[in-house]
Amino acid sequence: MNQVDLLRRCAELAEAATPYVLVTLVEITGSTPQDAGAKMIVTSDGLDTGTVGGGRVEAKAIDEALLMLREQSDCLLHDWSLKADVGMTCGGRVKLFFDCLGVSSWHMVIFGAGHVAQAVSRLLATLPCQVTCIDPRADWLARLPAGILAIESADPTTEVEALPADAFVLCMTQGHRSDLPVLQRIFELDRKFPYLGVIGSLAKAATLRKELAATGIAAEQAIFHCPVGLPIGSNHPAEIAVSIVAQLLEKRDAKKSNSR
Repeated sequence: MNQVDLLRRCAELAEAATPYVLVTLVEITGSTPQDAGAKMIVTSDGLDTGTVGGGRVEAKAIDEALLMLREQSDCLLHDWSLKADVGMTCGGRVKLFFDCLGVSSWHMVIFGAGHVAQAVSRLLATLPCQVTCIDPRADWLARLPAGILAIESADPTTEVEALPADAFVLCMTQGHRSDLPVLQRIFELDRKFPYLGVIGSLAKAATLRKELAATGIAAEQAIFHCPVGLPIGSNHPAEIAVSIVAQLLEKRDAKKSNSR
């Protein structure tokens, strides 16, 4: 694979919000199966494209890349003896640089892809977090910025069970009637997220809690932020987004402090 095709593939993975590891053979000594400068891309499914030599050295490099993706590592430089470290008969050495991209331990999930959700997504896309947006409308999902994982679902409640336990969750659907089923499903499954927020007013929050109670969700269980965001700015979607993301950062940092 030439460099242009490799860069194009990196861009495709980034736009699809797919984490990957770019492995580069930066230095060789002695007899090795590939020249310096060779590259490969590894995703959670394994080798995506490219090669750093094939055989045992490539298999070892793929295993290392998969481990980095699972552990959400940053970058590493490995200096391997092909004989002692890899188990090959070659007497050479290789230095491989592993760059883990698109991975973050801060997971954001947004139910809804409307105007405010779009503004929040654009702001979050500039921060070190992984953002998933769930909505039944393909045309609105198509407007999301690159790097956001878009999930088109006719019934967004079916996505609740698979959400990461550490996700910060925002309900920003088309309105109260479509927010309610998502919240109900979250509480029925007893999902406890570090942050759960619903866009709307205090009156909307009271109505949601009343209707959740009617479905059997106890008041002490129905814990969520509504309104969401810090009390700053106007009702312009971009300013609402700033207030919401500011609150998310505040809650994230408080969570980090409490875990120390």
